[in-house]
Amino acid sequence: MFYVIGGITVSVVAFFFTIKFLFELAARVVSFLQNEDRERRGDRTIYDYVRGNYLDPRSCKVSWDWKDPYEVGHSMAFRVHLFYKNGQPFPAHRPVGLRVHISHVELAVEIPVTQEVLQEPSSNVVKVAFTVRRAGRYEISVKLGGLNVAYSPYYKIFQPGMVVPSKTKIVCHFSTLVLTCGQPHTLQIVPRDEYDNPTNNSASLRDEHNYSVSIHELGPQEEESTGVSFEKSVTSNRQTCQVFLRLTLHSRGCFHACISYQNQPINNENEKNIVERNVSTSGVSIYFEAYLYNATNCTSTPWHLPPMHMSSTQRRPSTALEEEDEDSPSECQTPEKVKKPKKVYCYVSPKQFSVKEFYLKIIPWRLYTFRVCPGTKFSYLGPDPVHKLLTLVVDDGIQPPVELSCKERNILAATFIRSLHKNIGGSETFQDKVNFFQRELRQVHMKRPHSKVTLKVSRHTLLESSLKATRNFSISDWSKNFEVVFQDEEALDWGGPRREWFELICKALFDTTNQLFTRFSDNNQALVHPNPNRPAHLRLKMYEFAGRLVGKCLYESSLGGAYKQLVRARFTRSFLAQIIGLRMHYKYFETDDPEFYKSKVCFILNNDMSEMELVFAEEKYNKSGQLDKVVELMTGGAQTPVTNANKIFYLNLLAQYRLASQVKEEVEHFLKGLNELVPENLLAIFDENEL
Repeated sequence: MFYVIGGITVSVVAFFFTIKFLFELAARVVSFLQNEDRERRGDRTIYDYVRGNYLDPRSCKVSWDWKDPYEVGHSMAFRVHLFYKNGQPFPAHRPVGLRVHISHVELAVEIPVTQEVLQEPSSNVVKVAFTVRRAGRYEISVKLGGLNVAYSPYYKIFQPGMVVPSKTKIVCHFSTLVLTCGQPHTLQIVPRDEYDNPTNNSASLRDEHNYSVSIHELGPQEEESTGVSFEKSVTSNRQTCQVFLRLTLHSRGCFHACISYQNQPINNENEKNIVERNVSTSGVSIYFEAYLYNATNCTSTPWHLPPMHMSSTQRRPSTALEEEDEDSPSECQTPEKVKKPKKVYCYVSPKQFSVKEFYLKIIPWRLYTFRVCPGTKFSYLGPDPVHKLLTLVVDDGIQPPVELSCKERNILAATFIRSLHKNIGGSETFQDKVNFFQRELRQVHMKRPHSKVTLKVSRHTLLESSLKATRNFSISDWSKNFEVVFQDEEALDWGGPRREWFELICKALFDTTNQLFTRFSDNNQALVHPNPNRPAHLRLKMYEFAGRLVGKCLYESSLGGAYKQLVRARFTRSFLAQIIGLRMHYKYFETDDPEFYKSKVCFILNNDMSEMELVFAEEKYNKSGQLDKVVELMTGGAQTPVTNANKIFYLNLLAQYRLASQVKEEVEHFLKGLNELVPENLLAIFDENEL
């Protein structure tokens, strides 16, 4: 019984092997008959196919000369072993139609390859060599005669190389940062290799002790500053390593910072060289392609400030000499962007920053122009919603803020800042700017003689006699050294009468008892402001004279020594802001009119406006307390209610009216006299707090 079953079993196995052989033979015959490619079939006959004497892609093998994962930048190789269908080596020198295709999976970048037939005894090996620069996952496809070699395509991962400090990037890096004293600021560093790949394959790279920061205070002599502290932390994952540096300033000033890895500076030489080349190109405007976004105004007013409620990673001020407050004035919290931004070109020259568009692609039309001065402030925002380019908001306090998105946003901003630094003497520290201001002011008046000119005045009518004595003075006369003679007090002026005259004339002009200037309250540290209710006998010419006197004091002080004169008056911040062309906002009430700020401004800020009957208008009362007139702060303001949504905008318009519009003529005449002796561009290197 067992032998019979065994015999049956052997017969069945043999039967199945016979069937398999017949099917294989039939498949080879059919393959031969259907193969119309004479180049692939060559001189082989059906007998070769029956014996399996032909190249079969599925029988070939691939061996790799490296172990995964491997670093980029090296010459890599793998070998294709060719075999007949029957397992015998296939001569590699024969044409086989070997095709190798290597590409980066994520970037879809193709890599060139070279093929070489190895002179080995079996002579069935083809060596394929290639080099990759970008880290990531690659697809390697190996085909013979259009058919994939066994297990093809293959997938290989190449990791980044060693960190190269000169290639390492600082995320959201700006050439100039504005930091608040005592508050930490975080810089994120992404180490990169020679081929600009974010890298994470070095143990020393993740050692935070390899990173250092050197900070020097800018000035005529750079000295290492001890007023800065920093902390380091390193985080990493399989792909990248990120280093976080937390910088904290403990003193005011302007500093040059250098971040190093293993004592080699981390920087972007390409970007730095481009910026330096832009700045050194004198007389030529450098332009950048950008997209202009317009914000929809909440009201019909022509200007508003951009919203400042941004996280620190989205917004970072640049040219501002101090950070803008979180609740900076804005008439809208979330202005809407247009769907299709306008393509424009931003031109940066040593003196101005202009935004232009081209009609019919050939006719330029200037849309906005900003001065290259500290009054022009930048705010950095995140990517725009349409083109995903980094955004820059430009605001000079006079024109509507302009929102631009630009591919080269950082280079544009750095070019502007470097040009600004050249305009203000190369440093943003206050003392260096004062030195630059005085040096340039002396240069302006260098060709004018500083000889003596006699000024005869009366103590009893000091202001009137001084106006009369200088009535026909030219700018050259105002630049001369005044020799003051008081009537009925004939004496040689060795400096005493001259200094006394400056002190007395400042008191006559800026003392509030003379009503040319006024104070908003008695407890605001004696700050004076042009009087909107000046008596009729005080002509506007007196403001011109006051401006010339201030300019004279500034020029005399630039000469130094015994010529130094002080303006014996303390102007309101809003008046100083108008001198350098800044727009008014409600924060100026806090220093200039603290009683009004506490009683009305704070009340509006802290309370619900829905139950108040307040409109965009200001009531004016006469001395007897009766309503004189109603002034609309905007067109149709008397019918426009103040709401919670627009109350900031209302307060800004109120500040514009009370602090600027009421004294517009007085300020214009003051500036006319001041700018005759001190150019406007020199005053503009200071902000209102420094002025």
